Amino acid sequence: MGTLYLVRHGQASFGADDYDQLSPLGQRQGLRLGQYLRERFGGRLRFEAVLTGTLRRQRQTWAAIAEGAGLAQPTPRTLAQAADVAAEPMPHLLWPGLNEYDSHAVIHAVHPEPLPKPDTPELYRLHFRLLREGLTRWMHGEVAPVGMPSYADFVAGVVGALEHVRAHSRGDVLLVSSGGPIATAVGHVLATPPESTIELNMRIRNTAVTEFAFTPKRHMLLTYNTLPHLDTEPYRDWLTYA
Repeated sequence: MGTLYLVRHGQASFGADDYDQLSPLGQRQGLRLGQYLRERFGGRLRFEAVLTGTLRRQRQTWAAIAEGAGLAQPTPRTLAQAADVAAEPMPHLLWPGLNEYDSHAVIHAVHPEPLPKPDTPELYRLHFRLLREGLTRWMHGEVAPVGMPSYADFVAGVVGALEHVRAHSRGDVLLVSSGGPIATAVGHVLATPPESTIELNMRIRNTAVTEFAFTPKRHMLLTYNTLPHLDTEPYRDWLTYA
């Protein structure tokens, strides 16, 4: 039986022109998670494989974890490229199905008018109220956000990554993604309705760790949305959601 560690990216640049970039705090969160993993496992720390989406904030988080843990960073490869090279001790596989949904497209599908930057509590709440509405309608096939797959195809991209892990690994695997795909993975394993997946998504914190035990036949949820690396006094103000 193996263990799949699903990690949400560190704090990104919410409200900025380019969200897909770790903030300085997001970088520190990733480094701290890597340090914690080294403290916890010591010389036993090893991943059979690392899977990330192709988004910058996901790849930056893996790089920060690797730096903090003192792990090598293999060249990232697509699934097609990985099949053409010799086996590596810890391959890094780029999996587009682990990319986050486009929140701006989701909101635009239900609120076409431009919104100001969410830089006040009121605008922040409005942003997430519209996001919940957009996600619900996307999941039920009522809207088709521009540039995004159907919800069924989005789920298939996440489930494909889980199936790949079960088929090719027997030990520890690290998966670095975003709140939407990780919540979708948990929802798939627990067979929750879409509305519950949204609630899981809204609660997941930056660099939170979720653990699945897996066999060749299935995944089983062990933990969800934990922050053991930030659970001491020096780090408690590092907790973020966006």
